[in-house]
Amino acid sequence: MRLYQTWKNYAAQVVLERELPVVSSVVRDRLVDLHTEFFVEHSERDGERRRDRLDGLFDRTLDMYVAALREGYPEAEAREITHIVAAWEFMNHGWGELLEIPPAETDDYYERYASFFRGYGITPEEPLGEFTPSGGLPDAPETRERMNGDYPFAEAGLADDVYIYAEADERRLSRDGAESKLGAVSTD
Repeated sequence: MRLYQTWKNYAAQVVLERELPVVSSVVRDRLVDLHTEFFVEHSERDGERRRDRLDGLFDRTLDMYVAALREGYPEAEAREITHIVAAWEFMNHGWGELLEIPPAETDDYYERYASFFRGYGITPEEPLGEFTPSGGLPDAPETRERMNGDYPFAEAGLADDVYIYAEADERRLSRDGAESKLGAVSTD
């Protein structure tokens, strides 16, 4: 999966991992709001009606992110786990316009993090697993017909690793933590 990396990602990681009083709560709220706003805005319809569910989803994926960090996953992989889980949630609701990964590649993504997912009861059908709130997530309209093969944000062929974009460089983070530079990325 392609992830964009800035210093803000690392700052958020430190704040969330250390559970700093007040600061962690502010950062967490900001991250939830940022992600919810993005996906509400990019929803073809029912964006506002999806808001509460998206808020709940992103709040719980932050718990998942911290759990992955504590298990030793690098920041980019912990973040990728949350993106995969969000994609499964979007697929389950037919929100194809919001997908970052093509549905045909979900098994490949699952296999990359199978031990983490299995450890928390996470599956494509139950994306939050043990992170699901006791009352579940708020309801939101489904658009099953939107799973029609047109996924404007989905990028195929990236399920093998994490591809990190920082400024003008593309980097690939391999499973052993080694990082390799792949070359300049066009910003056009």
